[in-house]
Amino acid sequence: MSAALAAADITVSVGGKTLLDGVSLSLAVGEIAALVGPNGAGKSTLLRVLSGDLVPRTGIVSLKGRALASYGPRALAGHRAVLSQNISVTFPFTVAEIVRMGAGDRRGRKVDDLVDAVLAEVDLSDFHARVITTLSGGEQQRAQLARVLVQLASGEAANGPGILLLDEPTAALDLRHQLDVIAAARTRAVRGTTVVAILHDLNLAVLLARRIVVLDRGRIHADGPPDATITDGVLERVFGVAHAVGMMPSGGTPFILPQGACKAVPGSRTDR
Repeated sequence: MSAALAAADITVSVGGKTLLDGVSLSLAVGEIAALVGPNGAGKSTLLRVLSGDLVPRTGIVSLKGRALASYGPRALAGHRAVLSQNISVTFPFTVAEIVRMGAGDRRGRKVDDLVDAVLAEVDLSDFHARVITTLSGGEQQRAQLARVLVQLASGEAANGPGILLLDEPTAALDLRHQLDVIAAARTRAVRGTTVVAILHDLNLAVLLARRIVVLDRGRIHADGPPDATITDGVLERVFGVAHAVGMMPSGGTPFILPQGACKAVPGSRTDR
């Protein structure tokens, strides 16, 4: 059985700088992977390549066993949904109008019910008529997540399990709503959706995913379960922090509480 989403030997260069260098990644149906790494590691670039928004200099991305480049925009939107890191809305759309955009040109009772259900899931049930630009940053982010979840559901109704790509979905959210995002992603993975999420909060990454992909300077530094990838050694080499990892008594799940920065070593990340 082919992977739900796969990238082979991806290289991206901009202005003479290599942003991704021979990255390969394969994701199964229903798998959740968290992409982590320091600023500039290539996480958002990789997500843009996986979504089809950025064409790599070398390498190929496959979606459900077919070259991603062979999908037209409308077909691609029916198979994968993307929450970008920065979304700016300047027109006075209501929250319900923004969320309904995820359904494309579909209309009717089923779409209305889907919009209602997703708004309830992101804790915006009472915000249907609110103008999006009057909301706080976190509320706007939740509205955009609702739009993406409507797009995902609409596509999956026609095409089966899809791909959910999330770039910093918890960045502007309080603790409760961060957990709501984690729950929403995990619920969809149980139904067969493949989820890839960029997270700077390593504790949330561990809570979300059984597979952590650590990027550093455009390459995959580590790829595997949390107890193999979120270690003091990896965090020292990649993030430049010391004595950061503890273990939960039940199950041995790692948690991160940095105690300080590492001393700079010539030629290392901390010496840059």
